[in-house]
Amino acid sequence: MQRFKSPGSAQRFLSVHAAVHNTFNLQRHLICRRTLRLFRAEAQQ
Repeated sequence: MQRFKSPGSAQRFLSVHAAVHNTFNLQRHLICRRTLRLFRAEAQQ
C-alpha cells in the first residue's frame, strides 16, 4: 500500500473520509428509520 508523503496529507484524507463514514455508519439501533432517511438525504445534497 502506498504511504502518505506528509502527516498533513494523511490528516486531510482521514478527516474527509471520517465524515463520510460517520454519515453512513450510524448506530442504527439508536435512531428511527425516518431519521436515518433524513440524514442520508441531507448527505446526498
